[in-house]
Amino acid sequence: MDDKNQRMLLSGNHAVAWGARLCRPQVCPVYPITPQTPILEKITEFVTAGEMQAEIITPESEHSAMAASIAAAMTGTRVFTATSSQGLLLMHELLHWAAGVRSSIVMFNVNRTIASPWGFWPDQTDSMAQRDTGWIQIYTESGQESLDAVIQAFKLAEQVKLPTMINHDAFYVSHAVEAVEVPSQQSVDDFLPAINVENRLDPEIGQSVGSNAMQETYRRARQDLGDAMDDVLHAKIEISHEWEKICGRDQHGGIVERYRCEEAELVIVTLGSMCGTVREAIDVMRDQGRAVGLLKVKLFRPFPITMVREALHGVPDVLVLDRNFSPGLGGVLHQELRSALYGMEKAPNIYGYLAGAGGVNVSPEKIIEYADTIEDAVPSSESIWI
Repeated sequence: MDDKNQRMLLSGNHAVAWGARLCRPQVCPVYPITPQTPILEKITEFVTAGEMQAEIITPESEHSAMAASIAAAMTGTRVFTATSSQGLLLMHELLHWAAGVRSSIVMFNVNRTIASPWGFWPDQTDSMAQRDTGWIQIYTESGQESLDAVIQAFKLAEQVKLPTMINHDAFYVSHAVEAVEVPSQQSVDDFLPAINVENRLDPEIGQSVGSNAMQETYRRARQDLGDAMDDVLHAKIEISHEWEKICGRDQHGGIVERYRCEEAELVIVTLGSMCGTVREAIDVMRDQGRAVGLLKVKLFRPFPITMVREALHGVPDVLVLDRNFSPGLGGVLHQELRSALYGMEKAPNIYGYLAGAGGVNVSPEKIIEYADTIEDAVPSSESIWI
């Protein structure tokens, strides 16, 4: 590849594959599943053409793909994998294992509806359902963000020793084609040093990983995992600022991003591809003289409680739009936000709308309608189907 940045017309999934290629993973265990498959196909093309030096493993299932990822990571290699929907659910048992052994796997998940009924539409319930597995979770809005996030994720995962999952919406991002700036190999090499895993399976070291533990040892291991999560926020900010200096694109600290929130009377909170639609609606409402802004959540695990509180301090009303659904709970982002703001002095009124769950298209006009309903609505702990 040329040592200069290149501007290419790429789908969101192909942007992910380019991001993976630039990070030089040594092992890529991947099982194809719609709509993730183009990531695997493009990586296979890179390897076949001799443009990427990696061992691609295509086992019989996603469960085995994650098992292979863990095994490879435990030998001290850099590992990338990708999945979606039912594939991610099949990995669930091993996601806990990957975090428990403090692996640095980077996985890209393409958010898709989960069965039953069967569907292939954008919905974030698949990844939201893994929020307690110990994986860092990042959500991206575009192919460009996804490429940048992959590169930063490897550095973050290897620094804090936690597996990292990046997510973008099926089809709205995964198959949408747009101009993407692909950084040079040299710039990524300068940003991301070769992987160095101290605790690994190596005859020269002579240690085991993940063996049976007594209660106190297990408790300490979980506490250490929690401490590593606490380190993620500071590390993510530093890494995002460092990448921003290299790529020239504003990374907004990589955690939350505010859009036209100055003196806002209403702030809409969401994540993923819906953020772009919300911006369109906000521009219309601002032109109408209405003080509305957007708070885009980019880092979902660990949840950035302090930053969210700071961003929403003094805001009268908050509208949360969820493209997911937890039966018996409602919108996951809505409930997480309510928990984060609990006990906050002069906390805003919070309204949770299930808008876009199941992949339903949400237009700018619909978002303006949702904002209109806030004037006469009563805050509720329940998420409302729209």
